Amino acid sequence: MKFLQAEFIISAEKLSQCPDFTLPEYPLLGRSNVGKSSFINGLANRKNLAKTSNTPGKTRLINFFNFSDKFMIADLPGYGYAKVSKEAQNRWQKYLEEYLLNRKQIKSLIQLIDARHDVQKNDLQMREWVKAYNLPIVTILTKMDYVPKSKTLSVVKKIEKELGGIVLPFSAVDNRYNEKVFELLLGE
Repeated sequence: MKFLQAEFIISAEKLSQCPDFTLPEYPLLGRSNVGKSSFINGLANRKNLAKTSNTPGKTRLINFFNFSDKFMIADLPGYGYAKVSKEAQNRWQKYLEEYLLNRKQIKSLIQLIDARHDVQKNDLQMREWVKAYNLPIVTILTKMDYVPKSKTLSVVKKIEKELGGIVLPFSAVDNRYNEKVFELLLGE
């Protein structure tokens, strides 16, 4: 099983504060509590590299993680639920759009979808926004450890039909899907 050394680099609120480097970058899009931090921790084979929480909406900045100088993961605030003012949500949206549309290092967006549930309305809205700007995107299904192994393929096929493009399963609990995700991130 392949693992890369991973480290937290910096948090940024907006594009002008993002680190200056040339590694391929993969921003994580997903609803609050979809498992973005667990995805990072699972890839790094570390429990507490990215902070996890049972309270949705804890991530409020763009958090950058370097994986062995091969690629960067940018953990973005989750969409859908956050106990913050409308003003704060509007500011996040403006800053995140600026980042997603203008960051040259972005190789592809990664939209995380909870494999236990149907694709949600705000997941579809995010996908429509991504398509409107013709941005590259792949889908990773999180929490696959809750899906019986016999249903893995049907869950993946269902999401492929609904969203299109590449869809990969992932579990932060049992690393059985990591290899395919690493192949994608390393461009193999």
